[in-house]
Amino acid sequence: MTDATVVDLGREALWMVLLVAGPMLGLGLLVGLVVSILQATTQIQEQTLTFIPKILAVLGAAIVFGPWMLRVMTEYAARLLGNLHRFAG
Repeated sequence: MTDATVVDLGREALWMVLLVAGPMLGLGLLVGLVVSILQATTQIQEQTLTFIPKILAVLGAAIVFGPWMLRVMTEYAARLLGNLHRFAG
């Protein structure tokens, strides 16, 4: 296995992590921003108020995007395991 192959595998793995985790992280970030703006405008400074909407948003994103994320990860794993013979020698 050459250095270029290792770097390519690492790059592809990092891209897969960003692609799969992106929808949940993005939605959690968006909900956190909206709740923070709401807290700033109403001057409600309750620290625990941000957790429940974020948790619900990430859970909803996992339910909505779950089948897509599972398909992307299984395709990546199948592609990686299918090319395993190239990396071994």
